Amino acid sequence: MEISLEKETALIEAILFLEADPLDEAALSRISGLGRPVVDRALEALGERYGREDSALALSRIGGGVMISIKREYWDSLKDRYGKKNESRLSRAALETLSIIAYSQPITRSEIEAIRGAAPDNMIRLLLEKQLIREVGKRDVPGKPAQFGTTREFLKFFRLESIADLPKLNESEADRFELSGEK
Repeated sequence: MEISLEKETALIEAILFLEADPLDEAALSRISGLGRPVVDRALEALGERYGREDSALALSRIGGGVMISIKREYWDSLKDRYGKKNESRLSRAALETLSIIAYSQPITRSEIEAIRGAAPDNMIRLLLEKQLIREVGKRDVPGKPAQFGTTREFLKFFRLESIADLPKLNESEADRFELSGEK
């Protein structure tokens, strides 16, 4: 006998609607008080509902969690009005620095400078403020320089489930992100 999941699905939908950040299944189970199998079935039902052509919403997996988002085809025309103003505008230099970090992480300031050909200090400061990058450790060399990597906020900003979902680089693009010598 199939148990009706309508109310449970509605509860999970309400939680996802109210949360600003992606939640994993364990958090959804804890917040809702529902068992993990029920949460999984509710997410499956929401995925089917939002997967229909007549829905502008999507169930997105971002950084190991799930959230309700707008389908890309609608978001592209709505983001100028509804996107976060403080995050939506990154300069070309900031995007270049961010892409170097994303594709080469963990990476130090001097390595970024060697790839980019310009001092990255202001861009690193900006990206840290926007929480798109963070210090992920120290390089085991004299001076122990800080290493940077991307954050969950980066994944959310670019609507990626993981860093592995970054677009693949062709050979000439990949060469640009490599340092001569060892990292």
